[in-house]
Amino acid sequence: MGARAGVFKKGIVILGSTGSIGVSSLDVLDRHPERFEVVGLTGWGNVDTLKAQILRHRPKIVAVADEEKAAQLRSDAELKGTDVVWGTEGLLEVATVNGADMVVSAIVGSAGLVPTFAAIQAGRDIALANKETLVAAGQIVMDEVRRRGVRLLPVDSEHSAIFQSLAGHNSKDVKRLILTASGGPFRGKSKAQLSSVRVQDALNHPTWSMGSKITIDSATLMNKGLEVIEARWLFDMPGDRIDVVVHPQSIVHSMVEYIDSSVVSQMGVPDMKGAIAYALSYPDRIETGLPFLDLASVSTLTFESPDREAFPSLGLCYRAIEMGGAAPAVLSAANEVAVNAFLDEKIGFCSMATVMEAVLDNYSATEPSSIADVLKADLWGRHAARKEMESLTEKVEYK
Repeated sequence: MGARAGVFKKGIVILGSTGSIGVSSLDVLDRHPERFEVVGLTGWGNVDTLKAQILRHRPKIVAVADEEKAAQLRSDAELKGTDVVWGTEGLLEVATVNGADMVVSAIVGSAGLVPTFAAIQAGRDIALANKETLVAAGQIVMDEVRRRGVRLLPVDSEHSAIFQSLAGHNSKDVKRLILTASGGPFRGKSKAQLSSVRVQDALNHPTWSMGSKITIDSATLMNKGLEVIEARWLFDMPGDRIDVVVHPQSIVHSMVEYIDSSVVSQMGVPDMKGAIAYALSYPDRIETGLPFLDLASVSTLTFESPDREAFPSLGLCYRAIEMGGAAPAVLSAANEVAVNAFLDEKIGFCSMATVMEAVLDNYSATEPSSIADVLKADLWGRHAARKEMESLTEKVEYK
């Protein structure tokens, strides 16, 4: 553990410190300087925000995207004492730095897989916010977690809720897991209505403040599908025992139903800091600065089934689980390509699911035996998605 002034603290690395999860994590850490010490950060392209974080927390090491950005930070006299590295190798160096007890994995997309796996191999506990780590390489990652004897603690509010609702119960008594979804900005819209959705509409989430990729995934319900795949590995539960229910108030973060028909849920205000704090401090609980939940003012909690016809991405994720092998990795990669194309207004909202379905149709599932195999499947999925989008160029719903 890191030590300062003779007091032992938990050393924390944050991969993706300038994103929404990273910023919220640092806010939680700021409230408990007696418990935690920031030893490493990665900010990739956001140099200004990263500089402010370095000045506030004085980590041993930080990583950015390229040599030019690294040189910019290295030349800043105010940042003396912090080692600045860059690129993929730099990312791995931060993920495995000495003095770290826990790594917060908050990089968006498949880019988070390799550094997170490296941190596990280095014996670091993981606070996992990066879905793709388990979506793409669930079996390999969980085997390594067990082999290294580390903790992998969920940061997603839904998985944290499941984790908390399982506490003190026997796994053999679990009937099913129930993940809640806000429904995103288009809850209740038909498939025909969704065909004319524009980017700015999809980025307008009614409940959560997130990065653009995750916000689009939430709008398509792909985010929930990825969480189903993640839950399959986190909690060793087959896909047919993981359900999704739409809960627009986002107060009940998820539930566990037991064989006696009892349902245990975890509730709280819709803010990621609660789940982040629990992962950082587990098995303790710490103050977060969040307001207390006032159920009387909330008044009504509603639940409904997701519309799988209007939002087919959710069903595609269940299909990927059934296909097995690297199918989830291929699907996740295709989704990243499709989302980027939608954000760039190259394809329409509904075309994202069309692309992903075609990619799965053309994939013959094989079982990956290494991270290298997973990365090959990821590349295949990206290539297949780009190829599929070539046939959609004349079908863009808007420009």
